[in-house]
Amino acid sequence: MQTYTIKRYHKDDYSLWNSFIDNSKNGTFLFHRDFMEYHSDRFQDFSLLIYDQSKLVAIFPSNIREKEVHSHQGLTYGGLILATSIGGEKVRNILSDIINFLRSNKIDCLYIKSIPVFYHKKPSNEFIFFFSEYGVECYRRDLNLAIDYSLPSTIHKSKLKHYEKRRGIGFEIAEVDDFSGFWNEVLIPRLEEKHSTKPVHSLEEIHVLKDKFPESIKQFVISLDNEVLAGITIFKTKEVIKSQYGAVTDQGEKHRALDFLFISLINRYREEGYRFFDMGTVTENNFGLLKQKEELGCEIYTQDFYRLGL
Repeated sequence: MQTYTIKRYHKDDYSLWNSFIDNSKNGTFLFHRDFMEYHSDRFQDFSLLIYDQSKLVAIFPSNIREKEVHSHQGLTYGGLILATSIGGEKVRNILSDIINFLRSNKIDCLYIKSIPVFYHKKPSNEFIFFFSEYGVECYRRDLNLAIDYSLPSTIHKSKLKHYEKRRGIGFEIAEVDDFSGFWNEVLIPRLEEKHSTKPVHSLEEIHVLKDKFPESIKQFVISLDNEVLAGITIFKTKEVIKSQYGAVTDQGEKHRALDFLFISLINRYREEGYRFFDMGTVTENNFGLLKQKEELGCEIYTQDFYRLGL
């Protein structure tokens, strides 16, 4: 069996790593080092580079916590990021060598949160298939709601009726570079009120990321009579739009402003030729949220979380 050289990421690998992500078959800008390291104070990096002789053929973005390695806990998804030309047998051998590498480093457990299939630029299911041969446990499965733009729109007729009814009331939709208004006036208060939680990204962090990835991170707000009623934060990969945050004020709810903004953006990115619009996960049997996303045209996908004792 062919063996591969595995090494820990070092800052000298920065350009090589990022170039590989750009040309991989399942990587997105979330794996760019500038994105991974905005919260480096919270996670101890344990990312791996896998070489076939001198050629980089795969990378594994990850962090370590005590004796556990995680496909990076600061990212929405993760796993083995692969070169476009690699075949299944090589992926199986790479996985075997990664497991041996982790064992030699006294790692007790490996955790993987899979990349939803619609982020794959080319089908990239080899890793999870061969991973299952080691007796992994799928300890969690989330519903991931997304719109496949290759299919006809299935936005519910009642949503479309309210959308058409409100097109003439004076809504103004704008893309803004300053996230402060939406974060402080809408997102933070609503998350606290409804869920007793805070955004994953602080205002300072989202501004840092926006500066690093100006074409990949967008903020849209919808206003009426100069009052911001709702907003959606977008993360854009080459083929997928992800609504990272969406929130609405009490006044905005009365006007169905968030639905209006969602439908406007869904239509916009369909026209621009994107493949999917990702509206994120639904957990804990939240059927109200599930229905809302389905009525906006989403279908159900899954995101699996795996654990392997070493």
